[in-house]
Amino acid sequence: MDGKALRNLLRRVRRGTTSLDEAFEALRNLPFSDLGFAKVDHHRRIRTGIPEVIFCQGKSADQVLDIIECMLREGRGRSVILATRVTENVAPAIRQRYAGAEYNRDGRTITIGKARPVEGVLPIGIVTAGTSDIPVAEEARATVEAFGHPVRTLYDVGVAGIHRLLANVKLLRSFGVAIVAAGMEGALPSVVGGLVDRPVIAVPTSVGYGTSFGGIAALLGMLNTCAPGVTVVNIDNGFGAAVAAVRINSMRAGARI
Repeated sequence: MDGKALRNLLRRVRRGTTSLDEAFEALRNLPFSDLGFAKVDHHRRIRTGIPEVIFCQGKSADQVLDIIECMLREGRGRSVILATRVTENVAPAIRQRYAGAEYNRDGRTITIGKARPVEGVLPIGIVTAGTSDIPVAEEARATVEAFGHPVRTLYDVGVAGIHRLLANVKLLRSFGVAIVAAGMEGALPSVVGGLVDRPVIAVPTSVGYGTSFGGIAALLGMLNTCAPGVTVVNIDNGFGAAVAAVRINSMRAGARI
């Protein structure tokens, strides 16, 4: 349930079109449902503006399906369900049960349903240094879209061929927020941060040779950026970057998440 659905329910009670018993039934499983192996948080969007998202890594297909069923049954007002880090054994089970499920193979995400578009916000830009960073970027893209914000992508414009980035400066400056994913030494967010006046969220990726240390070199490089205003999330955390971007973009436009 989101804030709008809760307000509408309370208005119906006040008008007398919904009884107290009906309202109690609608609210009885707030703030969560206990499935034994998981406690599904139906109240999170009211508290934080962001509904609970299913992190599939380490979960069985049956567990993920049970969580989805619970969300659909109890999540009044929820327009979309997002699952991240969807493994190869879980994806077919979800797609078989829910014909409309949209699977992003690169980003390892599945969405069920369509988000209501958020009006009055600029697009969130997702930029990658290389093609190898696209899986992390696609996780971010799917997340942003699940929350109803417009997305523009600009892939494979890293510093090894910086003319590719400079040819797209006008596009960069059209973003409300820029998410920049890079591996190796992680230099691209610093460059973008020196070109735009918008928030930049840097995502280090676990791409590179031995001394990249699985993304640690990129993480440290981004944390030490000399471009002011660049914020850094954890290695390969496209989801976390997207949630931060959605919140920033919503606040800048005065829109509700």
